[in-house]
Amino acid sequence: MEEQVVLVSEKDEILGVMNKMQAHENGILHRAFSVFLFNDKGEVLLQRRAAGKYHSPNQWTNAVCSHPRAGESYLNAAQRRLKEELGIMAELTPKFHFIYKADVGGNLFEHELDHVFTGIYNGEFQLNEDEVSEVRYISMEKLDEEMKANPEHFTEWFKIILQEYKHHL
Repeated sequence: MEEQVVLVSEKDEILGVMNKMQAHENGILHRAFSVFLFNDKGEVLLQRRAAGKYHSPNQWTNAVCSHPRAGESYLNAAQRRLKEELGIMAELTPKFHFIYKADVGGNLFEHELDHVFTGIYNGEFQLNEDEVSEVRYISMEKLDEEMKANPEHFTEWFKIILQEYKHHL
């Protein structure tokens, strides 16, 4: 079954559902979430997107980002994707939400009302190789250095979400 996204107004009022690819081709505002996971040392978890992803393959991004399904809460969707992509469970805390639009290449656009969550995780991972090729923890200082030196190694939305996250600290 083709994945659907929930279309919304800027006030998060549901307008309907649409095929995910169609929403990304047309840059239509839809619901999304992003998860930042940290270890006990305060390092942030990065995942490298699988080579087979239809956009932004092999790029580094935050722990998970995706879309809630119709009738699914942002929190439940975030916990579902942690399990599906990383094979883990973690307690998540909602932090903030905002709207952004990013050109992700290939005539595709992320235009999302993004709910951002944080959590702590120190255990092992069971990576879904269709989604994630590898994970690593990194300090915020080293991440800033890497992003300045090699911005092309990171997803466009991660660059935006990370700045918004820092703004809310």
